[in-house]
Amino acid sequence: MTQRPVLLVTGASAGIGAATARMAATRGYDLVLTYNTDIAGAEAVAADARAAGARAVIVQADVADPAQIAGLFAAVDAKFGRLDALVNNAGVVDVAVRVTEMTHDRLRRLFDINVIGAILVAKEAVLRMQAQGGGAIVNISSVAALLGSANQYVDYAASKAAIDIFTKGLSDEVAAQNIRVNAIRPGLIETEIHAKGGQPDRAQRLAHLVPMQRTGSAEEVAEAILYLLSDAASYVTGAILDVSGGR
Repeated sequence: MTQRPVLLVTGASAGIGAATARMAATRGYDLVLTYNTDIAGAEAVAADARAAGARAVIVQADVADPAQIAGLFAAVDAKFGRLDALVNNAGVVDVAVRVTEMTHDRLRRLFDINVIGAILVAKEAVLRMQAQGGGAIVNISSVAALLGSANQYVDYAASKAAIDIFTKGLSDEVAAQNIRVNAIRPGLIETEIHAKGGQPDRAQRLAHLVPMQRTGSAEEVAEAILYLLSDAASYVTGAILDVSGGR
């Protein structure tokens, strides 16, 4: 079994998940990386992690499917036999529409991935962390949870607000078991998620709304995530850190 701490990053093939995985590899973590459809992206991240000295395992897992979550954790158990940290990052956004245009299928898919999937992944991580005496979880929320994203992504914003309160509730449940649970709320970050929502120029177009007058990078978010996972944050739990340029 590995002597390096083991970190699971969901949604690790691009964006914040990929940046976190690459950075974690240089900070002494071994990695379990999930992807849903972008195997090439996941393989590229894993190759960079291995070049930095990490063991890196790739697992295809749609977190909307409980059976695939079970398969993911079976792989964690088989490959490493422990789990020290989780970055609960997998998430989706849909095309920008008003609430009056949203369908049940759209809402079901988004909440299955962004909320129910995240909770079930955290559940499995906590079970393993309890058995080994501790661990750390960082959930990825969004500043949208504070802003509401009217006329664009009210459903996405609502799903991330659910992650905020889930973070607080879970952190209280497991604090006495040496498991810390925190969240990051990224703001306008240059990642592929904007293109997936049909607005590839969205971050740059809205950058003027940010007090710092610029977008952020996935690496800037990753730095905050790795701080919350680290021993430097040993007395931090139930916290939500905005990485948003002041927005």
